[in-house]
Amino acid sequence: MVNLALFGAGRIGQIHAANVALNADCNLLYVVDVNAEVAQQTADKYAAKVATLDTVFADEAVDAVLICSITETHADLIERAALAGKAIFCEKPVDLSIDRVNACLALVKEHQVPLMMAFNRRFDPNFAHLKNVLDSGQVGDIEMLTISSRDPSAPPASYIKSSGGLFRDMTIHDFDVARWLLGEEPISLYASASALTEDYVKECGDVDTAIITLTCKSGKMAVITNSRRATYGYDQRVEVHASGGMLSINNVPESTLSIANQQGVSSQKPMAFFLERYAAAYRHELDAFIQGIVSGEVNYPSGDDGRKALLMADAAVKSLQTGEVQPLNLTAE
Repeated sequence: MVNLALFGAGRIGQIHAANVALNADCNLLYVVDVNAEVAQQTADKYAAKVATLDTVFADEAVDAVLICSITETHADLIERAALAGKAIFCEKPVDLSIDRVNACLALVKEHQVPLMMAFNRRFDPNFAHLKNVLDSGQVGDIEMLTISSRDPSAPPASYIKSSGGLFRDMTIHDFDVARWLLGEEPISLYASASALTEDYVKECGDVDTAIITLTCKSGKMAVITNSRRATYGYDQRVEVHASGGMLSINNVPESTLSIANQQGVSSQKPMAFFLERYAAAYRHELDAFIQGIVSGEVNYPSGDDGRKALLMADAAVKSLQTGEVQPLNLTAE
């Protein structure tokens, strides 16, 4: 049995706590949150205990930690967990500063503890199926990848100000998916973006509408399109154009009902947002983390995957600022 401590009992923390309860190989031992009431409610719900950081890191019964707290706490918690010899599951990113990320990952490597970055889309059944078919060679070699990722609406200004911006908060998931599917590191990136949805997005110094182009040494290309406004629901689509065919993932609808009458044929909207759309992915990623601890086999995104996605996000920011294509060197330590 893998004993876990949860740091952060907010929206994403609640998802992971529920999934711990569904996995027979793990147990939620402690809950840590700055909101005492939320921490107690979560602990009560899952037969855990409210604890302090010091208690968690000192308790040898804790095998691993789930870091679901705000971004600015991630690196510190990762380092403390590494020093305490705990396996680590962390929501993206490690930190918004690449220098801080590098220092943090060096400590993790020194203490040889497992670190999984929670890039959940790799564990979505549809994405995983596409990846398996692509790797099987059934459609030949990938030549062009198109990723569409569009949120229903922009987050509040308070969130934008602390998120690191669109590229580090939203597109970072697409950067990881692109690397994963391409099977080759991009060597250059060009980003174009603007603020079109809400005035406060621009006032916060951020963008909400973007197109990013990635190019690999082999000539493979990927295009990522992002928007903070999709009035019809959570828009998540992928298309792989390959030498022997095409693979695609369409939106997952709220239901499979279609209505046909004299006015035409209509179907249901895509699911409302990421919690609904990626519910299975959240379950599967936690299962992969636990399985990795039990078996010792790592089959999940690493801290280095998080580092590379952040490097791409930083390059996108610089490309937008300069209007120039930015070189990428993701193979360097």
